[in-house]
Amino acid sequence: MRVNYLYLSYPHPGLPPRGGPTDKKTALWLFSGRGQVERWPTRQTGSFAKIAHRAIFKRSALPLGSLSRLGGKTGKGVIKKIIFLRQILLLLSFLLIPRATYAQSPDMSWPLFRGNSDLAGCISFEIPSSPALLWSLTTEENTKSSPVVSNNMIFFGTDKGTLYAAGTDGKVKWKHTSDDPVEAPPLVYDNKVMAGSSEGVFMAYNELNGQKVWSYRADNQIVGSANIWQSGNKARIIFGSYDYYLHCIDPSTGKLLWKLETENYVNGTPALTGNKIVFGGCDGMIRVVDPLSGKEQDTADIGVYIAASPALYNGKAYFGDYDGNFYCLDLQTKKITWKVPAGEKSGAILGIPAAGYNYVVIGNEDKYLYCYDAANGKLIWKYRTNGRITGSAVITPSKVVFGSTDGYIYLLNLTDGKKLWSFNTGASVSSSAAVTRDRFYFLTEDGRLLAFGNKN
Repeated sequence: MRVNYLYLSYPHPGLPPRGGPTDKKTALWLFSGRGQVERWPTRQTGSFAKIAHRAIFKRSALPLGSLSRLGGKTGKGVIKKIIFLRQILLLLSFLLIPRATYAQSPDMSWPLFRGNSDLAGCISFEIPSSPALLWSLTTEENTKSSPVVSNNMIFFGTDKGTLYAAGTDGKVKWKHTSDDPVEAPPLVYDNKVMAGSSEGVFMAYNELNGQKVWSYRADNQIVGSANIWQSGNKARIIFGSYDYYLHCIDPSTGKLLWKLETENYVNGTPALTGNKIVFGGCDGMIRVVDPLSGKEQDTADIGVYIAASPALYNGKAYFGDYDGNFYCLDLQTKKITWKVPAGEKSGAILGIPAAGYNYVVIGNEDKYLYCYDAANGKLIWKYRTNGRITGSAVITPSKVVFGSTDGYIYLLNLTDGKKLWSFNTGASVSSSAAVTRDRFYFLTEDGRLLAFGNKN
């Protein structure tokens, strides 16, 4: 764990997330990544505390480096304290690892399906052009799930009903087996791994040891992954079910907060941007919903079964339907900006588009991966595989990575679709990749987790 920031703060309602000290003493807050790690009481009330106090109310953290650059009497006192506090931080780096839920760097985690709540499958860093297979974990259980990554652990479900937690060394750390297939990719949030099952049970397990935390039951199967909405100290877990409802539950307790009824199955994962939930369903509707109240804000009637989820990018929702049509919906005007009609040989679009860098990339059951201009829908290139493409691609600034039911994992050039690399897994790949800065992971349908990256 790497502690990035120090706070010395007075009791005040504007203190860092999750509250402030309740006594009259100043408190030392240690922050790591996105969340609070620990609070230490202290009697320091001088200029050092005021410096940190100002940083808090400007809504900016106070890096240790900036403290050491302060001049004058204040700076000298700060530097002395910093020497001591650095020793504390070194000790905490060993003692607080189990509690550092948010200590991970964003580019070293992939805690939910598609990597981010907008489901765009777009990353800002590169992956190797010629990656090597680092290891393979065999479960001997078929799977339609996709992996997620959090705190150096990879999580995925199987058709047998097992939720696996594997380390980045390829070893199983824990597993939890039920009688219900876990097709939906898991979601990791607040020390919990959450996933739905084909029996409609949505479960939360302790991320470290796999112990059950809570469960929630829908009235039909859950095949799409859940998503997380956060604003301030509020958080919501949102997912769809074949019971025709979009469900919203409390991540701490698993209690229902609201649910919205649709007219058919909700098969995919809801996408989130700002204060909007955007999702499609088998009723052929794209719905925009308020995450706090669950009230429907807007709808767009597509008229065709929408099997997958939209990807949100630059105020637009990109999605395909079961007939093979591909759409761009402007979330501001609620109008279809462009549409690519299905061709004579088009199959269903079952994956989620990858959207970013002015490109939109989507696979089709006709065995092609298509790349379109995000602004106007013009075809830029297409790449043919020897199998249906039912998973979702991930794009980097210059590459596209995806799998096919022909058993291959492909790496293409983003600008022209030329193949850079491929790997024969020996089994169908319907999984979407989980990507971190140093590695990417895929599942094969015969139940193997594969890790790729540069060999040392």
